[in-house]
Amino acid sequence: MAPFIILVLVTLAVVALRAAGITRIPAWPFAVQCGVAAMFVATGLSHFVGMRDELIAMVPPAIPAPGVAVTVTGVLELAGAVGILWRRTALWAAGGLTLMLIGMYPANVYAANQGISPSFGDALVPRTLMQIVFLAATVTVLVHYARARRALGARDSVGD
Repeated sequence: MAPFIILVLVTLAVVALRAAGITRIPAWPFAVQCGVAAMFVATGLSHFVGMRDELIAMVPPAIPAPGVAVTVTGVLELAGAVGILWRRTALWAAGGLTLMLIGMYPANVYAANQGISPSFGDALVPRTLMQIVFLAATVTVLVHYARARRALGARDSVGD
């Protein structure tokens, strides 16, 4: 539940700062980027501190070396958190985080079925709903930057 709360609170805080007249803060979807970055910093760090054992327990038995899998996904989450804030890498980071959320979903199903899910025990529905919110956030950033890139490409081809 903490990642969801972080995503929502940071996104709303950035929106509120913009609404309060701080015009140096870029418009939407920068607020979502900030929320996603904060969420993935928190979840990425949890792969190393605090919840590591629980996360390792969530890895389905079909995945070899669960400790390595948790370490790799933690590093990827932290890299994605940084990358999503930089305009040059935001598209790729959002795409990578989206794919990672999809790829890690089976671990959530396994954890829920085994009753080892740190946040919800065996409740798959709330976990799935949160995953959908997380995906919506990363896809929002992905679509924004894909459209911006396409518009830039169209503008550049008009000048040729």
